[in-house]
Amino acid sequence: MAQEIVIVLHNIRSLHNVGSVLRTADGAGVSKVYMTGYTPSPTDEMGIVRKEIAKTALGAENSVAWEHVVDISRLIAKLKKEGFYIVALEQSEGAIDYRKFGARFPLALIAGNEVRGLSGALLEKTDASIVIPMRGKKESLNVSVAIGIAAYKITDTK
Repeated sequence: MAQEIVIVLHNIRSLHNVGSVLRTADGAGVSKVYMTGYTPSPTDEMGIVRKEIAKTALGAENSVAWEHVVDISRLIAKLKKEGFYIVALEQSEGAIDYRKFGARFPLALIAGNEVRGLSGALLEKTDASIVIPMRGKKESLNVSVAIGIAAYKITDTK
């Protein structure tokens, strides 16, 4: 894949958000979704399907490769070694408007906890941060919606 993109979900609580991201990943042509920290995976430790994820993923948990990795720092180091450009989707100082971001591939897009986002220490390990400007009264979008917007923009080849 010439413009390979993977998604990293770090400490996402909502099973429905995970399922929605998997479905979006399938639609956007994402090659893999990593679940890190306490982000739930489509199956539990016993291999039993998590119904809440399956309900929103609508089968994407079977069509998109996924892997649960507890230590995100090790995953980032591995992806960097493989040549991935590491991009945080985060409202942080120095973040680039996602519409002006010049993507480099292969690319790993990282999104964090629904409330706390990504830690400063984790942001230091990334190559860039992108942000979706908010125009209303709310400070942020739902994590699965934000990933959808960013992933489709990044994979837009027109």
